[in-house]
Amino acid sequence: MRVERCYFCSGPIQPGHGSMFVRNDCKMFRFCRKKCSSAFHKKRNPRKVAWTKAYRKSRGKELAIDPVFEFERRRDCPVKYSRQLWLDSVKALIKVEEIRKRRVVQFAVNKHEKARELTLKTDQMEVKRGLHLLDLKAMKRKKPVVQVLEDADVESIISEMETN
Repeated sequence: MRVERCYFCSGPIQPGHGSMFVRNDCKMFRFCRKKCSSAFHKKRNPRKVAWTKAYRKSRGKELAIDPVFEFERRRDCPVKYSRQLWLDSVKALIKVEEIRKRRVVQFAVNKHEKARELTLKTDQMEVKRGLHLLDLKAMKRKKPVVQVLEDADVESIISEMETN
């Protein structure tokens, strides 16, 4: 049994689920739910609909180009059954899954680094725009408390405290 992909949202379609539309030129379109089917018949572009995989990949939200995706492609050429080939395929699938997980994690880390840099830049721009709100001249006129104590005579302050 083969798990198909929805033509519109690229979601998985389990056997016995979803619907299929066959056009006059015999091209088959499989849909996972009515939402995808109606959006397709309304001629909506999947790259402009926010909840589809195509939208997420085109906006850089998900990993788009990766050689690991080659293993997911549908292959129609029949191969003679061999137990050794089957075992090798299972081992390769496990290894490919590990590679995919590592790459997804690295993609997320890179995405967060870019976001952090962007927020830092926007924060710096906000501070530059709001500098006029700070009264820097008034801050320069006031002496810090530590400096005032250093300028004053410590003995005179102690004698004033004793008299009170």
